[in-house]
Amino acid sequence: MNIGILGAGQLGSMLAEEGIDLGHHFFFYSDELSTPAEKYGEVFNKKRLDEFKNKISLATYETENTSLGLISEIEKSAEIFPPKKILSIAQNRGFEKALFNDLNIPCANSVIVRSVEELRSAVDQIGLPSILKTTTDGYDGKGQFFIRNESEIQKAWESLSTSEAILEGFVNFNRELSIIGVRGLSGEQVFYPLVENIHKDGILRITIAPAKKISNETQRLAEDYITKIFDSTNHIGALTVELFETNDGLLVNEIAPRVHNSGHWTINGCTTSQFENHIRAISGMPLGSINVKSNWCAMINIIGKVGNIQQFADKQNLFINLYGKAERENRKIGHINVVAESEKDLNKLLESLSDYYPLDCWKN
Repeated sequence: MNIGILGAGQLGSMLAEEGIDLGHHFFFYSDELSTPAEKYGEVFNKKRLDEFKNKISLATYETENTSLGLISEIEKSAEIFPPKKILSIAQNRGFEKALFNDLNIPCANSVIVRSVEELRSAVDQIGLPSILKTTTDGYDGKGQFFIRNESEIQKAWESLSTSEAILEGFVNFNRELSIIGVRGLSGEQVFYPLVENIHKDGILRITIAPAKKISNETQRLAEDYITKIFDSTNHIGALTVELFETNDGLLVNEIAPRVHNSGHWTINGCTTSQFENHIRAISGMPLGSINVKSNWCAMINIIGKVGNIQQFADKQNLFINLYGKAERENRKIGHINVVAESEKDLNKLLESLSDYYPLDCWKN
């Protein structure tokens, strides 16, 4: 099958790399001149959109920031998964919160605001501290302002330079978790285990899989949340749900209708990775086993600089994936997966990689 991927970054690369082994051919749509994905298939730009459309019978995308107009254009000649409905929801935090509330999925209290006056009223309703976010285009901690007191309200509104924002109540959480589910065309679905995500400055630095001390009940609850979203949006493919673990239970933070950074560990940690299962799902193939091959896994993002990565090249239970991107501050340019049979061995491996994350991100 000829599959088009909207975007040609590292996620598109990893989708194609595993999809090629399933017998599929890949074509990419991107206006970037040089991309990580170009070694897996031809890259088409805006001027060659018609050529791209003529090449493919099916399409998917690597980011929720994909243009809805582009999706509509692709839909004229090819099926596209996940469907446009869930993409439009994921692109707008207000739509997301409305979906969660409609499905009785717990989330932070929130109010849409369109002026500083509405923001002041929302603060009275939500309380402080709270977080003002752009409704669209925010990622990796961008487009947010943490409001601690009323004197910051004016500054918060002006800092976002937007006509619409959402004020969310501050969630006092113990840790951040995420879960990835995959749903196929037949309705078959699988769920990877809940993982713990450790962020710094809004950027994911470390994922621990599975998350420590997660009960079967908590795993089933997270799966139930995904299933509700699957059913209400007719979702096909991978779906990531990011959550807060609190003293009162799980709260959903946001969704991403795609393969996700917190699922990179599945490449080396599971029988079938999130990337392979996404391709299986959208192409109508049976989903693969999500059996975890080691007791413990972790993923460390390589941010900004590669550093002396060669020192780890021959190390057992450690797998390096560089994306072919130029070094740049705060840019994700690769990741390192580790697998271990004991928590002690996992900790040793993570300690040996401490040059790749701030010291306060990891504490045994």
